Amino acid sequence: MTTATAAEAAPTPDAPAGTGSAGRRGVPELVRRRLATVENGLDPYSWLVTAVITALAAVLRLTGISSPRGLIFDEKYYPTDAWDMLQRGVEWNTETGEPAFVVHPPLGKWLIAVGELAFGNNELGWRFPAAVAGTLMVLILIRVAYRMFRSVLLAGTAGLLMTLDGFQLVLSRTSLLDIFLGLFILATFAALLLDRDHYRRRLLRALEDSPDPGSTPKVPRIVPWWLLVAGVLFGLACGVKWSALFFLPFLGGLALVWRVQARRSAGVRRPVVAGIVGDVGWGLLSFVLTGIFYLASWTGWFVTDSGYFRHYRQANGMDEPPILGPLLNLLHYHSVAYNFHSGLTDRHPNQSWPWQWLLLGRPVPFYWNGTGTCGAGKCAREVLLLGTPILWWSFLPALGALVWFGIARRDWRAYAIGTGVVAGLLPWFFYAVKDGRTMFAFYALPALPFLILAVVYVLGAIMTPPQGTAAGPARTDRQLVGTVVAGVYVLAVALCFAYFFPVFVGQLLTHEGWSQRMWLGNRWV
Repeated sequence: MTTATAAEAAPTPDAPAGTGSAGRRGVPELVRRRLATVENGLDPYSWLVTAVITALAAVLRLTGISSPRGLIFDEKYYPTDAWDMLQRGVEWNTETGEPAFVVHPPLGKWLIAVGELAFGNNELGWRFPAAVAGTLMVLILIRVAYRMFRSVLLAGTAGLLMTLDGFQLVLSRTSLLDIFLGLFILATFAALLLDRDHYRRRLLRALEDSPDPGSTPKVPRIVPWWLLVAGVLFGLACGVKWSALFFLPFLGGLALVWRVQARRSAGVRRPVVAGIVGDVGWGLLSFVLTGIFYLASWTGWFVTDSGYFRHYRQANGMDEPPILGPLLNLLHYHSVAYNFHSGLTDRHPNQSWPWQWLLLGRPVPFYWNGTGTCGAGKCAREVLLLGTPILWWSFLPALGALVWFGIARRDWRAYAIGTGVVAGLLPWFFYAVKDGRTMFAFYALPALPFLILAVVYVLGAIMTPPQGTAAGPARTDRQLVGTVVAGVYVLAVALCFAYFFPVFVGQLLTHEGWSQRMWLGNRWV
């Protein structure tokens, strides 16, 4: 496949099968086009772009990662828990000499522990896994964008925008759990996207192999390996934070809709009903794998006797049979932890509400130090969890345009991207209104890849010829203007990132230089 242009990435509407001229092996050309996917023989230039941008992301996330020294913000919890897990298999309260009650599953802390095992209980050890996770997010996003848009240019833009986002950068350089959650959610979406392509390729192959391609095709037996992989990855996401469950109905519904659309494009009669047994059956198996891998993340708790509530039933005079007893104890642990989360309404000076997140209404200060030699009377060194402003302030207009293009062009990519945004943000609105739960801006991280894809989608749309396909002239005024606008936008994001870079990584500034970067005044201080 040759390098695609932005025009070739133009959204095209779904169309019913059975129309158009006959293609290869008697399959109508329109059916073949509607079932077309990115083939396995991907454009080598796309991998070159992927490698270059991923390398840039790695350099930005790893250089100087040991600074600031010491535990910053919530690092006082997770690296400490991770070190205890290396020693004892579970989190431990060293002050009381008893197991610690923690309210997040263990996987994220086990990943932090891998870094500590490799480099020691120090800043490099507990932050290195986060940097790897943040870099992998950039890599996966590039591949997702390439598969969705079929454009090296747009795929590279998606990766570059995430690379140059201060929000993702700070979380990639800090030992919190959210970067691992974002990685596994994005990887789950990528697996579902691969499953979509695999399902369509198998349908097309069944049409080609049919002795009568013009007849109503039957749904072939398809083993959805990537759907099963998605279940595994989603189980790992849940093993980091329970908020991953917000994505379950949205991603599950998305996978089902994609299969129904594929059958409709193939001309299958009653596409909703046909194949539904297989869809549900394989979906349930994928969910079973989610549960298995989630429970596997609790292995340290299962194999020790010292975990919190590990022998709750025995301690309270109840039977604790093998296998079932530990599972019931873990269920009780989950119930208590859920009640803790539900009742977490204490006000925090750095908390924010979901409607503030995309506006950068209340970034989170991770670190502050006013000492040092900076050539001025007052100095400032801060790590501020702040999205690159030009990028983040473009998210809302991009979402509005995404809805418009999605409706006008009936484009599956628009609603797929929108689904990820809704899954990542809408549930927090519900809990904010319902319970007034304490929340922080970094809860938005799993939605970030989809917000960036929305921006890239719109950039691709404004560079599309008026016909909306690649059949128009090689270059039009609209394409030229759109390309210039997109280039200026990406350059502006890059310059904005460079300007705010010192407060992303905690570089020493004069107090005046720091103050100039606090664009929203007290809201950012």
